[in-house]
Amino acid sequence: MTVTVSHRDTCRLCGSRNVELVIGLKPIPLSEGYTLDPDTARQAPRYPVDVYMCRDCGHVQHLDVIDSENLWDSYTYYSGDAKGMPEHFRQMADEIVDALQPPENALVIDIGSNDGSLLVPFKERGFRVLGIDPATEVARRANERGIETYPALMSLDLAKKIREERGPAHAVCAFNVFAHADDLGEMVDCVRTMLAPEGLFFFEAQYLLDIIDGVLIASIFHEHMSHHSVKPLVAFLERHGLELIAVERSPIQHGSLIGTVQLKGASRPIEASVHELVALENERGLDKVETLKRFDERISHLRDTTAGLVERWRSEGAAIAAFGAARSGPTLMAQLGLRDAIDFIVDDHPQKVGKYSSGDGVPIYPTATLTERMPDYTVILAWVHAAKIIETNRDYLEKGGHFVVLCPETRIVGRDGDVKL
Repeated sequence: MTVTVSHRDTCRLCGSRNVELVIGLKPIPLSEGYTLDPDTARQAPRYPVDVYMCRDCGHVQHLDVIDSENLWDSYTYYSGDAKGMPEHFRQMADEIVDALQPPENALVIDIGSNDGSLLVPFKERGFRVLGIDPATEVARRANERGIETYPALMSLDLAKKIREERGPAHAVCAFNVFAHADDLGEMVDCVRTMLAPEGLFFFEAQYLLDIIDGVLIASIFHEHMSHHSVKPLVAFLERHGLELIAVERSPIQHGSLIGTVQLKGASRPIEASVHELVALENERGLDKVETLKRFDERISHLRDTTAGLVERWRSEGAAIAAFGAARSGPTLMAQLGLRDAIDFIVDDHPQKVGKYSSGDGVPIYPTATLTERMPDYTVILAWVHAAKIIETNRDYLEKGGHFVVLCPETRIVGRDGDVKL
C-alpha cells in the first residue's frame, strides 16, 4: 500500500501561516498496520507526528497529514467493543434528547459513526438515524446491526444529498472524530448544511488542557490531527456560521470536551460554561508557545525515566511484555524508549492476535499468555484502560508479575500496590 503524506503550512482552524513547532517527536508507523509477517511489520515506514501551535489563534495540531484512505482502510477499532463506551454513548443520547427535545421521527446524524453504537439508543427511541463512516468494514458491521451507515468520508456534496433526500437533521454528532479531520472547515460546513434551524451539533474530543496536565503523550498519533481547546474553537465556529453555546469537561479518554453548537443567531443563549473555560485557558496560557514547550520538557523527563528503567531491566535479564495492541502503542514505544524492548504484546482482538505490530514486529498473543509466560514486567499500552486492566488481571500480579503504567508518570504496580522505581 502506497501511503500519501502531505505537509500543510497553515493553521487548520484560522488559515494563518504563523505556525511553530512546539513538540518534536520521533516518527511512528501507522497504528493499524498489523501483518502476518514479522519482517514486513518491522519494515513498515514511519511518518511524522510533530506538534505545532498557531501563534495567531492558539490551535495545537499536526501539520503532517496522512491521506484519509490510508488512515481508515484497515481500521480495527469498534466503539461497541471498547470498555465503557456503549454506556457512555447511551448516557450522551439521553442528555442530547433532554437538551434538544426533538420532535417525533426527528433525524439524528452521526459523523464518524463507527459501528453505530451512539445511534442505537436514538433508534430505540423511535428517531430516524444515519451514520457516516469511511472505514468500510466498520460501516458494514453497523449496517448489519440495523444502523444505516454510508461507508464514506463526510463531504459537502454528501451533506447536500442527505439534506435533499432526508430533510434537515435535528441533531448532528461527531464523537471522537472532531480531531480526526484535516479539513475541519469542510466538516463544520457539512454540519451547517445538514442542521435544522433550531437543531444542535454535538462534538466530543480530547481536551488539550487534560493532555498537558496528564502528560497524555499516548494521545498523540496520526489520527489525532487536532488537540482542541475552547478559545480557538469559538472563533473558528463563528467564522463558519455556528456558535459554541455550551461546553463541559468529561473524564472519558482521561479528559475530553463535549461541545454543543447551534447555527449562528439561533434562539439559545451562550452558557457560562463557554466563558468560564475560555477564562481558565487564558489563565493557564493554553494559547502560549511557552506552555507547550514546558509540556515538551515533561515528555522528555518521562522518556528518560522510562528508558532508564527499561535499560536496567534488560541488563538484569528481565522479560518485558506489553498489554493492548492499542492505537497509542506505536507512540508509546517510539517516544518512551520501548523499541526493541518488548518481547510480546497480549490482546484478544481477533484482527490482531497472531499478527505482528507495525514498525516493531512484536508478536501479538491472546491475553491468557500473560499468566502462562509470566513476564517480569508488562507495560500497559492501552493506557486509557490501565485501571481496568490491573483490576481484571490480579492473578498475574499475585504470581509475582508487575504492570507498568506510563501516564501521567511512570508507575510500577505489584501485588501490594505501587513499587518504588
